[in-house]
Amino acid sequence: MNRFKTLFIGLLSSWLLLTSLSTYANDTGWKQAPEHPPVQVRLVQTGPYDSEQNVYPALLQVRLTDDWKTYWRSPGEGGIAPRLNWEDSSNLKDVNWQWPVPERFSLLGIETQGYKHEVDFPLQLTPTEGDQASIFNAKLTLPSCTTVCVLTDYQLQLPLDANMVANDQLSHEYQQAVSKVPRVASLVSAKSLTWDKASQQLEIMLNNERGWQQPAIYVDELDEAIFSQPKFTIDDQQLQVRFQVSSWNDALNLDKQSIVITAIDEGLAEELHATVSAGTLAPMQAAVPSLAWILLYAVLGGLVLNIMPCVLPVLGLKLNSLVLGERKQVRAPLLWSAFGIMLSFWLLAAFMLVLTWSGAQLGWGIQFQQPAFIGFMLLVTALFSLNLFGLFEVRLPSRLNTWLATRPGHGNGGHVLQGMFATLLATPCSAPFLGTAVAVALASSPLVLVAIFTGLGLGMALPWLLLALFPSVIRALPKPGLWMEKVKWLFGLMLLATSLWLLSLLSYTLGSGITWALAALLIVLPLWSLIRQYGARGLLFGLAGLLLLGAVAGIGAFVTQSKWVSPIKDELNWQPLDAEQIAVEVAAGKRVFVDVTADWCITCQANKVGVTLRDPVYSALQDDDIVLMRGDWTRPNSAITDYLHANQRAGIPFNQVFGPSLPQGKALEVLLTTNKVMAALDEAK
Repeated sequence: MNRFKTLFIGLLSSWLLLTSLSTYANDTGWKQAPEHPPVQVRLVQTGPYDSEQNVYPALLQVRLTDDWKTYWRSPGEGGIAPRLNWEDSSNLKDVNWQWPVPERFSLLGIETQGYKHEVDFPLQLTPTEGDQASIFNAKLTLPSCTTVCVLTDYQLQLPLDANMVANDQLSHEYQQAVSKVPRVASLVSAKSLTWDKASQQLEIMLNNERGWQQPAIYVDELDEAIFSQPKFTIDDQQLQVRFQVSSWNDALNLDKQSIVITAIDEGLAEELHATVSAGTLAPMQAAVPSLAWILLYAVLGGLVLNIMPCVLPVLGLKLNSLVLGERKQVRAPLLWSAFGIMLSFWLLAAFMLVLTWSGAQLGWGIQFQQPAFIGFMLLVTALFSLNLFGLFEVRLPSRLNTWLATRPGHGNGGHVLQGMFATLLATPCSAPFLGTAVAVALASSPLVLVAIFTGLGLGMALPWLLLALFPSVIRALPKPGLWMEKVKWLFGLMLLATSLWLLSLLSYTLGSGITWALAALLIVLPLWSLIRQYGARGLLFGLAGLLLLGAVAGIGAFVTQSKWVSPIKDELNWQPLDAEQIAVEVAAGKRVFVDVTADWCITCQANKVGVTLRDPVYSALQDDDIVLMRGDWTRPNSAITDYLHANQRAGIPFNQVFGPSLPQGKALEVLLTTNKVMAALDEAK
């Protein structure tokens, strides 16, 4: 009897369970293709027939394991969209497939849009006759991809139950899926849609009443157009979106075409339709980092200036003076030199402000465009150099020396001048982070400009401040002796090389005859000083030392020639920089390499010797599809200054690569590397 009772209760429970499932849920069950197990799909009716809207609510559920993904209705640059073929259905007039907000994925440089792990697609199934039985019978073709893509067909057959009892769990899942589908736009409006055929770009200006936070914008693909991942510029409620459009049709024209835009942001998912108009697009302004980041860039940019070749002679001179001086008193000179650096940057900021108010065009190192300034710097460096060679010494009257010795802080003015001098010599060098900081400073308010230049000065003065905090580093150097005279001559040679470089910058103004005469004088005077101090024997030993030094340098150069050897002469076919011509060349399928340089820019010369005039870059720049454009900023040139400002730059070197795949251009780093240049040239094809 007990066994019969137990069996009866079990059968009754099973019947009730089956009845419940058939009453509350009508689904196909999870389907999995044996040849492709990472993907499962299921179609489930989530509620009874809605007579008001004349639809059956349903969910198409997809589950993907590991890194498998499927696609949105516009899959992007690769893949195809999922599709349903439901023509074999009974009493079914329409299927409204709704698409939740997708994600963007990038693999091997290909941008796609879709879903990972799981996705529920809400379906609204409209019967032909609402009071008759309906059967949904369809073939789902679902793409799924990792590094490979697989197309799998799933047969879905589902009788639709008009009298299905509502189920809270299924209704919740359906509403949750619907909530992820973008709604018809109410907060977002399209201000303009501009198609630039020359650059193959689409710009969309969107307005959001709530303001933009972290937007994501999608555009539905057209028959012949695929829209890449966009670039954004946010200005409160207005969003500028720029898409690069790719197509197999060279005659593609989006003018007057209607497109579907999906706008996603925090707490926002809306969809709108808008019509495109033809026009010409200006270069897109780069997003400006926050002030905190800019100040960090300024400090880092100033710090890196200390290792640039322009500053090293002055730093050597400072160390020389500290070692030769009173070894117990090294902190004060370092602090005063750091103050000199800060003071010079404040003076530069004031100079920039005055020029800005006068309407002048500015940039980092522009003072080297003026022959008078170069002449002044040449005079100072030459005097410093000849003084170190012992050609002359400035001796003050004994009474004045006594008076200065009794004054507190005597001699601090010289340390301040050394710091200022180092700053002036640093300005023809552009370092990483420096360009961004200076560009923002020149485009900002006076207060921000002063703050950024203060950051630059703090960065450049940082090594001296650290040495002042830890003066034991200076005190650990060897005691002064005869060797210091030799080091003194070495620093003199460094400053002499700086003087000769400055003199070469004046050759356009002075003429070759005067330039060579002054160069000969700068070389002969140290030799004459050597004879005067040490006689012919000293001269002989000095020349022998120079020859030995030259031989060592030659051997080192020979061993490392693969790292720096370049063609003796630049035989590349450079054209003058023409911003308008760049778009024309790109539209013709050409790649354009832009080089903005100047004779006084030491970093520019280093880039030439180390990268652009060396293989493989030198050979790559001679390819038939490459157009070379050079902007020479040695002398003031408003067109080049405008070009730099349009690209958010205030200093040089500045290099850009354009091409069919980079119509807006890709700016290269200040210090070029072979790999980065070659990669940009390949990317532009």
